[in-house]
Amino acid sequence: MEQASQTLLLVDDEAFILTALKRLLRRDGYHILTACGGQEGLQVLAQTPVDVIVSDQRMPGMTGVEFLRQARTLHPKTIRMVLSGYTELQSVTDAINEGAVYKFMTKPWDDEHLRANIAEAFRQKSLEDENQRLHDELENAHASLVQAHAQLADLVRQQQQRLVQDEVAIGVSHEIFDAVAVPVMGVDDSGMLVLINAASQRFFTGAVPGIALQEVAGLEQLFSGFPPASKEVCQTLHTPDQDWTVRYTRVGHGALGQGGLLTFIPAGVVP
Repeated sequence: MEQASQTLLLVDDEAFILTALKRLLRRDGYHILTACGGQEGLQVLAQTPVDVIVSDQRMPGMTGVEFLRQARTLHPKTIRMVLSGYTELQSVTDAINEGAVYKFMTKPWDDEHLRANIAEAFRQKSLEDENQRLHDELENAHASLVQAHAQLADLVRQQQQRLVQDEVAIGVSHEIFDAVAVPVMGVDDSGMLVLINAASQRFFTGAVPGIALQEVAGLEQLFSGFPPASKEVCQTLHTPDQDWTVRYTRVGHGALGQGGLLTFIPAGVVP
């Protein structure tokens, strides 16, 4: 994968070498920068991102190895190469060990061999950049996954807390419902009892959830049809032991399950 802009820095204390290299490499489409020594090369690196460096070894003031050592510290992602006529073994060893040099090439150079080595260096830089990009994406994806997991765990905790609170609230509601002194029954639109309190069981022994209202002894005369046409309606109910005012209140508006609440108020008691 090639970069949109490939920047090459040439460092050599001999101007004619820089001119020859620029002439040779211009055809390859690189953005070419030059420096006449190591110090000037560091100044260029401080101002402009560079992909590949090609440096001479023997330069006054700062050797190529010294320059590349500092370049490696300040800009570790650059690909660093040496192009030098100084082929002493120690120089090659120092350049590789201290400057983290990608390749050591000698002067005089073969044009095509030099171009091929520099092109390979840019391919290496592109590969490293792509690897870094993929690594960063994986890190970001992992961080996002960790965050999503934490958010999901928090939602689960909140849901569990709500369930516990709902269970407590339902338990309290049932206790309150059972504590009501008069019979109260919940009935669906088919006329089936779905909920009754303790008072309902005392006064109407046949009343149990799951049985039709009209099948409960004493309630046969209650409402000729179900559900009543009105949202709230009252009817007098006569039983052997007690006369009642029965109030039907429609509940469950807008819900999937709808029905009503029957409240039995002893006759003579103002509801």
